[in-house]
Amino acid sequence: MGNNTSGKENDAVFARFLVGLVTKYEKPRLGASLWQIVNTIVPYAIVWYLMFVSLQVSYWLTLALAILAGGFLVRVFIIFHDCVHGAFFKSLWANQLLGVITGVIIHTAYAPWREEHNRHHMSSGNLDGRGFGCVWTMTVSEYLQAPRYRRWAYRFLRNPLFLFTVIPPFLFLVLHRIPSGSTDRGARRGIHLTNLGIVLVAAGLIFLVGWKAFLLIQIPSITVAAIVGVWIFYVQHQFEGAYWERSDRWSYVTAALKGSSFYKLPRVLQWFTGNIGFHHIHHLNPRIPNYLLEKCYLENPVFQKITPVTLRDSFRSLSFRLWDEEHCRLVGFGYLKGMSLANGSR
Repeated sequence: MGNNTSGKENDAVFARFLVGLVTKYEKPRLGASLWQIVNTIVPYAIVWYLMFVSLQVSYWLTLALAILAGGFLVRVFIIFHDCVHGAFFKSLWANQLLGVITGVIIHTAYAPWREEHNRHHMSSGNLDGRGFGCVWTMTVSEYLQAPRYRRWAYRFLRNPLFLFTVIPPFLFLVLHRIPSGSTDRGARRGIHLTNLGIVLVAAGLIFLVGWKAFLLIQIPSITVAAIVGVWIFYVQHQFEGAYWERSDRWSYVTAALKGSSFYKLPRVLQWFTGNIGFHHIHHLNPRIPNYLLEKCYLENPVFQKITPVTLRDSFRSLSFRLWDEEHCRLVGFGYLKGMSLANGSR
């Protein structure tokens, strides 16, 4: 009993040490924030115009440029994401204003997403707190005990072809437009105002380029950004060695360091994704601006001990479907067949 108590105390001390270690990085720098707005929004606008011009040449060229436009939209989302955490500016008002504006660009209402995402941070890796801003994940026992229709729905929704092609654009273009039954009045108003902003911006662009050109440019750009965004979010919490625990054993710090991946991307992809690959540090302290995450990583060896998930490694996560509580690991559906064979041989 004494050793167990001592271990918990040591864990608590280490947790306080880590939290204190990253506090100095949570102060946004006005110059860096303003420059990130410029080097993100301006190039996106330029690429959008080039896509319009390319329609007169070849739509294949337009689609190629849509990949670049989608990359800049992902970067816009990172700015939006920092504003949600109050990390982009020192001023709460400035974060809210920019969050609303960027929310229109990436088709996501600021207030309701902030509420859901903050819940995600406080429950990530908690098996008893699933359902807030996370990919639907069942445990092996839950899946085996579920009725057939629920298991079929789960397999369908976790199928990579559906999860990374249909869901992303549907999420940003349709689902984010509709308040849920549990949405409070303020969040509902935020969704309606965001929808109004989207309509006004779309109307202005349609007036300039026409509705057909607008759709041919906007739809593929948003789709690319949505797919990349959902993929990144998936890899950040669905990877080999991920952490899930029940509430009585769950730890915020452990969930941050072990339940959020260090997604080591090539430099150009790291730039477009706003350093969000340093997700273990972000979850430890979400008030650190995205442009200081790498600095925090490089200056503190304790974070460099986390095994990175490379771009190549991340594709292995496509096979993960269920959480095996007994062995504390993510497994695929093939694991169930192995269980059946093992049980049958007994």
